[in-house]
Amino acid sequence: MRAAVVKKIGGPEAVEVVEVPLPEPGPFEVRIKVAAAALNPADAAVWAGVFRPLEEVEYTGLGLDAAGTVDAVGPGVSLLKVGTPVIVFDAPVLRPTKAQAEYLVTDVNSIAPAPEGMDLTLAATIPLNAMTASLALDHFPLRPRDTLLVTGAAGAVGGYAVELARTRGVRIVAQGRPEDEEFLRGRGATWFVSRDESRDEELSGAVRRFVPEGVDGVLDAAALGAPALAAVRDGGIFVSVRGDVLPAPERGVVVRLTTAGPEATRLSYLSALAEVGVLTPRVGQIYPLSQAAEAHAQLTQGGRRGRIVLVP
Repeated sequence: MRAAVVKKIGGPEAVEVVEVPLPEPGPFEVRIKVAAAALNPADAAVWAGVFRPLEEVEYTGLGLDAAGTVDAVGPGVSLLKVGTPVIVFDAPVLRPTKAQAEYLVTDVNSIAPAPEGMDLTLAATIPLNAMTASLALDHFPLRPRDTLLVTGAAGAVGGYAVELARTRGVRIVAQGRPEDEEFLRGRGATWFVSRDESRDEELSGAVRRFVPEGVDGVLDAAALGAPALAAVRDGGIFVSVRGDVLPAPERGVVVRLTTAGPEATRLSYLSALAEVGVLTPRVGQIYPLSQAAEAHAQLTQGGRRGRIVLVP
């Protein structure tokens, strides 16, 4: 089968599409015939050698998100049948082949039914970012009418966070580009703060125009760090999706980092929300697997709305 891999540290040009052996599912594993796989910043960290020196292995696969159909099951798997459409959050980063391939073998706990009736190219953009947003919101003891600032609210994690927070009755301050305002209000934002008007130390002032005492919590999907922390009320909660930009706690504000791992029950719930239109998957660009290096080069550009997706 064909798979996107990296053999040496470099830039996106280090991504190659090679022929590799078809993986076989072991106990409690499932093989997926991949219909689509989404790109993430974690992929760039792989080819940049952030996780380990690539010289230690022959090659390393790419991709955390996929959608496709069950192709084969290993011993102990009884509930997933061949031909079932599924979405996958293939969390282990360093393996010879991963989601950006024609076939993927993964743990059964990493799989959930795909949203019924949804194109699998769209469905492939759900797992990592929706899981991250959902787990981040679990850090907040938010009640209806409480206030939450979501930075980078029109991005992959931020967009899902806004939609999930809306289901809890939370009042949301969404930060994004000026052109994102209509989209974010449609997704459930109570107030909008333009990124162009709220840079660095100005963010807190922009937020406090709407919530003078400061918001009850911040989900810092844009990894702004301290400027976003300043918008939280004393004793509130600040949650980031990146550990390298965690600000120091102050004013009694609790600072936390969220990470996502495989969790089939949560992924199934998020898939169901997407099926009924509560979550809005977005695809920005589609590339054939053969053009994986070009797709990864686009990933480094940033600033897009919607995910880059590879289609075998």
